[in-house]
Amino acid sequence: MQLGIDSFAAAVAASGAGPAHDGAASIEQLLARIVRADEVGLDVFGVGEHHRPEFLDSAPTIILAAAAARTRRIRLTSAVTVLSAADPVRVFQEFATLDLIAQGRIEMVVGRGSFTEAFPLFGLKLQDYDQLFSEKLELLLKIRDNEQVHWAGRFRPALTGQGIYPRPWQQPLPVWLGVGGTPESFRRAGALGLPLMVAIIGGETHRFRPLVDLYREAGRRAGHPPEQLQVGLHSLGYVADTDAQAAEEFFPGYARTFTKIGRERGWGPVTRAQFEQLRGPRGALLLGGPEEVAEKIRRHSEALGGISRVTFQMDSAELSTAQLLHAIELLGTRVAPLLAEAVAPAA
Repeated sequence: MQLGIDSFAAAVAASGAGPAHDGAASIEQLLARIVRADEVGLDVFGVGEHHRPEFLDSAPTIILAAAAARTRRIRLTSAVTVLSAADPVRVFQEFATLDLIAQGRIEMVVGRGSFTEAFPLFGLKLQDYDQLFSEKLELLLKIRDNEQVHWAGRFRPALTGQGIYPRPWQQPLPVWLGVGGTPESFRRAGALGLPLMVAIIGGETHRFRPLVDLYREAGRRAGHPPEQLQVGLHSLGYVADTDAQAAEEFFPGYARTFTKIGRERGWGPVTRAQFEQLRGPRGALLLGGPEEVAEKIRRHSEALGGISRVTFQMDSAELSTAQLLHAIELLGTRVAPLLAEAVAPAA
């Protein structure tokens, strides 16, 4: 099982010197975390895409390029690329260039995103949400598989055989489909034979099993081999030395962040009782000491019928750089060996 981290490049006011200075410091701290993840042997690091003041990841390929230049082994990916609001030609060119810089360590997770700011920002209509994504995903995959592309659609001028360059180091460039909770998204990923990254940030993980089964059945019906139908899990989480320490350090910032988001969406404020339920045995939060987190990942994998990748989203809880670096070290040196031991074949 691959183990990694996703970041939304949260902007942290650290110095009081102003947004630009603090933004630069936050980016430098993020790059330091990616380097540490590479050093401790984590498999993957993802950077999201948002267009909001609290995040610095509106141009994730730039951050990933800086990370590629500083790392040697870790795979780097988007988490997610908001494909509905992007030009698939440009997306492919950027990630293909990244793949050349990183010499075959680049992936992308494409999705529709959980926020909607990108639609008015780029002159798109929110009511076209589903059609935009379907059409642009079709074009992206066609570009991935063909150097010269013939294609016509509704939202972009047609391509009449133009070449799309550069071509990536990897053939094909890995594209995952990031999904939330809609059955059509799971079915689409299976039919296309794309690996699936399931974002589960609330509720109980086992409730997603029918959707994962739908993905696998759609893939089987489309003729894709089972080993191609990989399932990854993206969850909020944090690792500290002990279970209690992890909870006490994570909860205050987590509650502030999700209470703020909740006000935008009509939800009530986050309570400690809700938090405790989410960090319980069946809840979505991957939170605790190394042993507790490894055991919870094993339970989640069993609940979903087997997963091949788990990524932690830790930086939305206003944790310090020191806390995040220590959590990364624990993931690489304690959690990863425990998971490897659990899946190792018997002698």
